[in-house]
Amino acid sequence: MVELVAKTPMGRFAPLEIGAARLSEVDLGQLTSIAPFKGQDAAVSKALKDAHGMAFPAPNRATGKDGARAIWCGHRMAVLAGPLPSDALTADAALTDQSDAWTCARLEGAGAEAVLARLTPLDLRNTQFKRGHTARTQLQHMAASITRVGADAFLILAFRSFADTLRHDLEQAMRGVAAREDG
Repeated sequence: MVELVAKTPMGRFAPLEIGAARLSEVDLGQLTSIAPFKGQDAAVSKALKDAHGMAFPAPNRATGKDGARAIWCGHRMAVLAGPLPSDALTADAALTDQSDAWTCARLEGAGAEAVLARLTPLDLRNTQFKRGHTARTQLQHMAASITRVGADAFLILAFRSFADTLRHDLEQAMRGVAAREDG
């Protein structure tokens, strides 16, 4: 009998360390979009807080921490990353499993901001884009979500169909930044 093996979007590539930046694929676990029904924003935020220890994120923000994070992803929408959503959320919000739709990478290190500056128009300097800030934006030519999760660390989500492109574009930017620093 053939034994099937699940593959991650980026094919479990080995983490890359180039210059002062490190790129790795991240498994965020279950990804669930949460869209509060009209007038139910406060109820959804309370249910999320009670069940998962985090409030529904404000626009361009993320709440929670590694293993259980809510990431703003558009007008009155967020993605719960990590835990299975509590049944308490279903009374006041539409929930949709997004686990197979996204790929996630973590870019970290002293060169992370410089790498992303080559790929996105956002000002990601720590003075402007602090820990917990998130944005839906262009990354090179694809749509992505970028969230600062540490002083020199970012989570980058892109559609699963762009996993190879995401890895490639980030690797090329990392090489460019490293070459400039060496030169």
